[in-house]
Amino acid sequence: MNGATSQVGSGTARARRTEIVKHAFILLVLVFAFFPLYMMVNVSTKTNAEFFRAPFRPSGDDIWRTTAGNYAVGWQTVGASIPNTVFLAVAATVGTLVVAILAAYVFARYSFPLKGLFWPALMILMLMPDVANLVPLFTLLRDLGLLNTYTALVLTGVAGGQVFNIYILRNYIEDTPQDLFDAAEVDGAGHLGQIWHVVVPMNGAIIATLACLSVVREWNLFILPLLVIRDPSRLPMAVALYRLEGQYVRDWGPTMAAFAIAAVPLIILFVFTMRFFIRGIAAGALKG
Repeated sequence: MNGATSQVGSGTARARRTEIVKHAFILLVLVFAFFPLYMMVNVSTKTNAEFFRAPFRPSGDDIWRTTAGNYAVGWQTVGASIPNTVFLAVAATVGTLVVAILAAYVFARYSFPLKGLFWPALMILMLMPDVANLVPLFTLLRDLGLLNTYTALVLTGVAGGQVFNIYILRNYIEDTPQDLFDAAEVDGAGHLGQIWHVVVPMNGAIIATLACLSVVREWNLFILPLLVIRDPSRLPMAVALYRLEGQYVRDWGPTMAAFAIAAVPLIILFVFTMRFFIRGIAAGALKG
């Protein structure tokens, strides 16, 4: 009896140590994940002298006044670019998903000539870095007269997001029960009707997940707008932040305040769409 009790106690102690190590590791990962966010907010409340004197701990002789001044400068620089960025992100995301759903529906449900060639060719595009297309893309946009227009950014955003979205959506549409398509067809639904009444409701979680990823990608787009957009009033936020960094290269408070302002819309987006994002990831794990 004493031996069995000792084994149980030893097993309990071992399990407790395992739990402690596991939680310590999770805490360490969280510290590394949130440390940049902490530093961004912390530095945004300081002057340069306070930052160099105590870079890691909160401090400040007049923290409220300094914070208000830093965020005022940050908002003055990037505030006007927020509507531009929102418009570009929403327009490119909607266009990307509409085209990707239509293309994935065709690839998933129908056979057509050279399908076996088009699909591998489409997948090869995933291996091509975006930077490799900058020179020919800029030349094409210049010849079409689309420089300094949002049309150029929206069209390139829609085209650039197709490969990944089609690859993901095709697998989900293939797993959608054929009986649902047959029932919709019996009720008189055409292809667009089947997409709207079957594909979208049955795959809403993954579509919402792809929408979030597309918004984040367009929100952080930098190189192409830097080359295409010349009018300062049309700049998206990433380029406006770059110009702020160049203008206030030694004034870290307003720079970090501007970055904090730029991060707020994405944080709000993730908070309100987190359940769709997690549901889409969970559905993908179950399918795998």
